[in-house]
Formats: sequence, C-alpha cells, structure tokens
Amino acid sequence: MSAALLGTERRTPPVAVRPGQGAAAALLDAAAVSTVRRRAALRPAPAGERPAPAPADPRPPLPPAARRRRALLLADRGGGSRRGAAPDLTELLPQWLAAAEEYGYRAPEALLPALLDAARARTDLRPAALTLAGPRALWLSRLNAEWKFVLRGIGGPADLSGDGGTDGSDGPDGVRRRWEEGLFAERVALLTALRRQDPGAGLALLSTTWSTERAEDRLMFLDSLRDGLSTADEPFLEQALSDRSRNVRATAAELLSTLPGSALAARMAQRAHTSVGPDRTAGAPGIAVEAPHECDAGMQRDGVAPKPPAGRGERSWWLGQLVEAAPLDGWHARFGGRDAAAIVALPVADDWQTELHDAWCRAAVRQGNTDWARALLGAPGAPSRAAEVAPAGSSRDLTKLLTVLPDAERARWVAEFIAAHGLSEAFRMLGACAVPWSEPLGGAVVDALDIARDAGSYPWSFSGVMGLAERCLDPAAADRLAPLTAVTDEPEGASPGSGGYWSEAFQRLVGTLRLRATMRAELAPEPTGHDATANSGTGTDTGTRPPTATPVHGPARTTRQPLAP
Repeated sequence: MSAALLGTERRTPPVAVRPGQGAAAALLDAAAVSTVRRRAALRPAPAGERPAPAPADPRPPLPPAARRRRALLLADRGGGSRRGAAPDLTELLPQWLAAAEEYGYRAPEALLPALLDAARARTDLRPAALTLAGPRALWLSRLNAEWKFVLRGIGGPADLSGDGGTDGSDGPDGVRRRWEEGLFAERVALLTALRRQDPGAGLALLSTTWSTERAEDRLMFLDSLRDGLSTADEPFLEQALSDRSRNVRATAAELLSTLPGSALAARMAQRAHTSVGPDRTAGAPGIAVEAPHECDAGMQRDGVAPKPPAGRGERSWWLGQLVEAAPLDGWHARFGGRDAAAIVALPVADDWQTELHDAWCRAAVRQGNTDWARALLGAPGAPSRAAEVAPAGSSRDLTKLLTVLPDAERARWVAEFIAAHGLSEAFRMLGACAVPWSEPLGGAVVDALDIARDAGSYPWSFSGVMGLAERCLDPAAADRLAPLTAVTDEPEGASPGSGGYWSEAFQRLVGTLRLRATMRAELAPEPTGHDATANSGTGTDTGTRPPTATPVHGPARTTRQPLAP
C-alpha cells in the first residue's frame, strides 16, 4: 500500500518482478491477486493437486445451430405449460437428445454441467443425456457429489476402464478392485457393463462375493444377469433357488423360466401339463383344468409363492404361476399339434378361461413369444374387443403383450383398435408404439381426436393423447394437419368455447411438429466437398439450414373441411 501511495519510483514494491516486467505492473498484478483471495475468503496457500485430465472424446461436436438449440431446451427445462399454442420445450428435450445420439455427436464441454443438472432432475433423460455427455460425464461425477447418479447410469465400456485409465483401473485387477471396494451404485454399473461385454466374466465376478452380499444387494446383482442371459448361467441360478431370501429365489426362478431348455422350465411344464390338458369328457374339443391342491416344497423352491394376495384363491394362484413359468412351445404337443391361435380358441371348462389366458399372456411376455402374443391379442376390431381389454377379474396387461410384436405389426394393431373403439382404452398402448408413429397409426389418432372435437368435448379430456401426438407423430404430417387449426362451428350441445380450445390445441400440435422438423434439420451434418458444390449449383438445399416453418396464425372462424387422406 505504501509503494502504491508513494509511487514505485520512490519505493520499490515488495513483490516479485518477472523479467521484462516493470515494477508498477508487478505491483498491480499482486494487488489483483490479493483482491481475489480476499473476496474468496481464502488464505494464501500452496496450490492443491490438480485432478487428472479428462479423457478424450473423439466424437464430432454439435453443429452451431444444434448447440444453440440445446442451450434453449436446457434453459426451458423448468417446466412448460400445457395451455397456449406454443410448443412445450420441456417435452422436446428427450427427442432432441435421442436425435443427437443417432448422429453420434458429443456435448460441448461448456454445456456439460447444465446437461448433467437436467439429467439429475429428470430420470427419463439420463440414458440419452449420459450418452451425449460421454466419458467426461463420469470424470465430472467424481468432482461433484450432486452428479453421483452418473455412476449408476453409465453402462458402457467406460465403466470397465475408469477415467480412461488415468486412475489405474484398467485390466482385470482394476475391475476386481473396483468390484470389491466401490460403492454399491458403482458395482451395479460395473457388473451391468461387464455383462454386456463379456457375460461369462460378469458371472464369474459376481460369484466371487455372492455369499457375502446382503440380500437386497444380491437381488439387484441378480437382476443384472438379464443382459446376456444364457444356459451358461443356469447352474448359478439353480443354486440361487435355495437362497435364504424369498425375493432372490423368485427372481432366479423367473430368469430360469425364460430359458426354455432349463431344468426348471421342464419341471414347471410337467406340473402345468398335469393341471391343464384336453377335455376328455366334452363332446367337442376343449380344455380341462384341475388346479393344484397343494404347494409342496419343490414348487416353492422353483419360485411358486404359496400365499396368495388378498381376494385370490390359493389354487388359482398356484395354477397361474405354474402356467406362466411353463414353456409355451410345449402346449402344442399337449393339445394334439394345434398352433397357438387354435389352442387359445378352445373353450375352457369350469370358468377357468380368464385365469388360464392371463397366465398365458404373462408367459408370452416373459418368453417373448410372438405367435402366442398374436393369438392372445386377437383381432383388434372385433365388436367385443373393447370389453376384453380388462375382463372382469383379469390381471392381463395387453400393453405388455403388444411389446412382444414387431414394431410395424404393433402399430397396425393399435391403429385398428383405435378406429374401432376410440382413444379411451388406447393411451398406454400408444406409449408402447415405436416413434415416430407410422401410418396408419398416426392417421387413426388424428381422426379420433377430430371425432372427439366434433362431439363437443373439451380437448383437455384428451391432453395425454395430444401430448403423445406432439412427441410421436411424424413431423412430415404438419402441413396435412394445418386445416385442423381453424376454429370450427360448435355442434349443438357442445361445451361452451370448445371449438376455440380445440383450435389452440391443434395449433400447438402443428407448431410442435414443425419445430421437431427444424431441430432434426439443425442436427444434420453440413455438406462437404462435391455435395456442397452440387447443392449450390442446382439450388437444392440439403444442408443444415432448417426448413422454413410456416407460422400458425391466429385462428379464423370457418367451417372445418374434411381431413385430406
């Protein structure tokens, strides 16, 4: 301070002067450092050890337009409103992340903290967000306790090499050390990653500490064996059938039942075929059921829970578990070579049909059997099909059954169901369909919404379906749907103002589809070399410039025209 008041020519400042630097500059530098330290409330001290450098990420960076778009989406993640005609950016972030993953981009370093904060707040974003963040997300998570969830969310090769090898965790010895010394979340992520890369090595690693793990930990580790499950895992799972934890035993039995050639599947098939078979007493072909009269020790060891839930009979409870775990292919020989559709069509004696078909539905989902799923779903347009979605006393879940079908077939089935029965029972089915919705599924949803508007109801009665449509419809349908944004004449008996509300809802739908198309165009790689020259010469725009989005103007009062095919 004295040197500053008197001047450096009269008093030499007590600071280090670098070569070529004047005394006045050195004094000002020292004052700046002192000010920063005072504001930080820290005493001068030797610098701490720097963290190891972050691993390299060789993937290409986001295009500039896509980078700006991501910053906008992250800034708006606090929550959008379902009212108004503006698109809900909160719901578009997952789609943007999925599209960026398709192109193989990496997130800009400066936006990684905001991306990890968004993933911490929304678990549905984590898989895609962590993929975009790449290996540096794992590196950052070790420096900020709020991002520890990354250790549970990464399931790729990065888990097997630590921070790119900078922490000495490469190789079998490093993996073994991390398995024995890591936190539970890190161990789950490590086992999941190892199973995906080398299922046998993952099982061997789990076997080394299995007997000393807690029951709740054994359950989570056992669930990780679903990745790469094969007959090589059967001896380990057979031993787990004798585990002291009931939940571990049940999970082991479930995994074994998905292996049609396992010894457990054969035992369950023998029990199920004893209880269910051809009806020899009826004049026409049919199915006779004789449910088990007891749940013996062998059944309990194979995963059959002896005590039923409240309101459920013991014998029907045991029967359902036996049929669910029995291989579906074995029923063909049991019923004289009939295929799945013919077996399902057989009448079941003594009111056992609902219980038997529910168990077959669960078996089809567990075993991923498309023939049985197709037979149990039946024709979606049948007049009685709407009532069969949830028969009285049924526990079947047709949405899970639909996931067994190929994407295209699943979309066609749901489209026919909506065309025949409307949207009231189809919301969960729509969530199981591949995105973007293909035709005729997209057309069936829009037609059903249009019919609902004609009925005079309010659009928020269908807000869930409308939200799905904004995220799942093909963006190319925006121009075709534009006529729906007009305010139509309200039918007699309609809810007051419903026409305007429907117009607003369709404006938001069209605007969201156009914004999705723009986002996709922003992610497209820039043309290079000959492609760029050819495009400029022909006037064809195939670069990153987004297509011009036609604004949705204020609604005009008009009579609705039929939707063009």
